[in-house]
Amino acid sequence: MTTAQTQELDVTPTPLALLLLGREADPRSERGVECPGDLPSPSDPDLVERARAAKERLGDKVFVLGHHYQRDEVIQFADVTGDSFKLAREAAARPEAEYIVFCGVHFMAESADILTSDDQKVVLPDLAAGCSMADMATAEQVAECWDVLTEAGIAEQVVPVSYMNSSADIKAFTGKHGGTICTSSNAKRALDWAFEQGEKVLFLPDQHLGRNTAVRDMGMSLEDCVVYNPHKPGGGLTAEELRAAKMILWRGHCSVHGRFSLDSVQDVRARIPGVNVLVHPECRHEVVAAADHVGSTEYIIKMLEAAPAGSKWAIGTELNLVRRLANRFAPEGKEIVFLDRTVCFCSTMNRIDLPHLVWALESLAEGTLVNRIEVDKETEAFAKLALERMLALP
Repeated sequence: MTTAQTQELDVTPTPLALLLLGREADPRSERGVECPGDLPSPSDPDLVERARAAKERLGDKVFVLGHHYQRDEVIQFADVTGDSFKLAREAAARPEAEYIVFCGVHFMAESADILTSDDQKVVLPDLAAGCSMADMATAEQVAECWDVLTEAGIAEQVVPVSYMNSSADIKAFTGKHGGTICTSSNAKRALDWAFEQGEKVLFLPDQHLGRNTAVRDMGMSLEDCVVYNPHKPGGGLTAEELRAAKMILWRGHCSVHGRFSLDSVQDVRARIPGVNVLVHPECRHEVVAAADHVGSTEYIIKMLEAAPAGSKWAIGTELNLVRRLANRFAPEGKEIVFLDRTVCFCSTMNRIDLPHLVWALESLAEGTLVNRIEVDKETEAFAKLALERMLALP
């Protein structure tokens, strides 16, 4: 609608309408980038009370898991917080809980269902809470990849290693083909084990964790790694390239950690003299190479807990966690900022909001099971086999 038309109709566009139309800018739009931000609480007080009441009504029948990347309004209701594998194990350790409400994303809820008993029911408050990385490797694509490796004459030499951030189908494929699962904490141990079983590794679905572990932690070269692209014939690789490679990396990545760049590192070092750069191994290789410290979310938290007062840190991981850590350690004089200048929330993780959590808890309290995540028995058996191999790693 033009300005003339709005005047003719005696309608005055609101600032929000103009912003949505791209006609105006909002100078406050970068609030929340700096840590700790000054954003107001997003929670409706009524929803907070409703969540508390529903959780109290359920008592020991419900166990709420909260991933580190969840927003604060949700994490306040978690019985335990952690990364995906820690949370799945915590669920399995609570057999008395009839309902496991997983405030995370779909593959995490699947892992919890695989590890818990048949009597326990895993609920995901919003079924749209997926993971872009996990979605980058489908069962059909991976089966086709295995056919390519077979045609190249190397399938018998290849051991699949799948990151925890993968679907139950991919975990099952891994178990069926003699492979194991890994987390960002034990990826090196998993790869050491895999190379004892075979000559090559097919690493799914995050190319960056696979490359960083192989090159940074195991002394391989970048030339030892090739990237299999499921959207190209033969993965975009020749049989000779596959035969020469040690690490066959799936072309997948985390949409959050993949945003960080070498420019981000150089910029924060210029802005904050003496800053320590601490990043997650899902970041690009050049970012990891330029960082001072690299580790999982649990590693990042422990590093900051042990950091001296007055130290400065730029963190390359999801913004909800970074802001929470900045607020937590501010009283100790630790300066913690987000590595990049632009906001980097995990959009799918943030689908689990307070309204969805309240709806799930109130439904369970009323005796209605909603949004159950249930893995079929055959898939569960092979996926559990892969997980058990990981648990048995030295």
